[in-house]
Amino acid sequence: MRAIVIRGFGGPEVLQVETVPEPEPSPGWVTIAVHAVSVNRTLDLAVRAGRYARPVKLPHVLGADPSGVIVAVGDGVSSRQVGDRVVTSPFLRPPTGAQPSQLLGVHAWGGYAEFVTVPADATFIIPSSLDYPQATVISRHAPMAFHLLDDKARLSSDQTVLIMGASGGLGSVGVQVAKTLGATVIAGAGSDDRVARALSLGADFGINYRREDLEAEVMRLTDGKGVDVVYENISDPALFPKAFATLARGGRLVTAGSHGGGVVPLDVSRLYMKQLTVMGSTGQKPSDTERSLAAAAAGRIKADIHTCMPLEASSDAHRLLEAGEVSGKIVLTVAHPVR
Repeated sequence: MRAIVIRGFGGPEVLQVETVPEPEPSPGWVTIAVHAVSVNRTLDLAVRAGRYARPVKLPHVLGADPSGVIVAVGDGVSSRQVGDRVVTSPFLRPPTGAQPSQLLGVHAWGGYAEFVTVPADATFIIPSSLDYPQATVISRHAPMAFHLLDDKARLSSDQTVLIMGASGGLGSVGVQVAKTLGATVIAGAGSDDRVARALSLGADFGINYRREDLEAEVMRLTDGKGVDVVYENISDPALFPKAFATLARGGRLVTAGSHGGGVVPLDVSRLYMKQLTVMGSTGQKPSDTERSLAAAAAGRIKADIHTCMPLEASSDAHRLLEAGEVSGKIVLTVAHPVR
């Protein structure tokens, strides 16, 4: 099969098209003919450059969220069959439980390939109304958004949330998930164009935090109260304190990202005086993925796709994402007949 293989860490040029053996499914696993996989900043770009926090063995194939058609099933698989249209969770949980959870595209070869093998219980049936790029993009960030905003922050319809980085992958879907929960959404983004994009996705208000005073604008919009929840997945040392300062008494900040640096100042006196809570998460429940796909199929959230590119153009896709002018996800597509 064709795959995009990394044999050394570095720039986009290390992504090379190679012919490698097609994988066979182990017991409890399935083989998927990949039709779409997204390009992710936190996983793909960091792993490729050798900056990912966990060790990655070379040679390696990226791709955390492939979608496609099952073409083979391993022994003991009864929940899936050949021909099922599925999308994968990046969190691999081998059915035997003999190994710890692993990330697809980090600890196991991922979906930058014509075929990929994953545990059957890490796959989810794609609703008929969604195509493969849509399913891939929805499965990547929407489950985490539901997990952070609903399960962790307990955001409700009478509350207000500040979504930071509201035009990015996790931010744009956060805007939509917050609206499905009935909340009032203030979108924070780094340019007027990005603010406009967040407003088009359903945000009630928008703030350009590179040009405007974030805390002052939030206080103006909330009549001095502040927001109940801050959804902050950037962790920029300059931005984080400003977002944290917008929390109302008893407010909650939730996070699952740190591409802006990861180490940030924290006003501890504000933390205890206003009885605030900071919560992080690296995981999500299978029900979060099922809920996300159902919401997308019903039209309550939509996949925010910047562009689709062929698998062979993965180097160009990485360059485009690194240039920083992308709003929405870049999706790599694989054109091959389903057997």
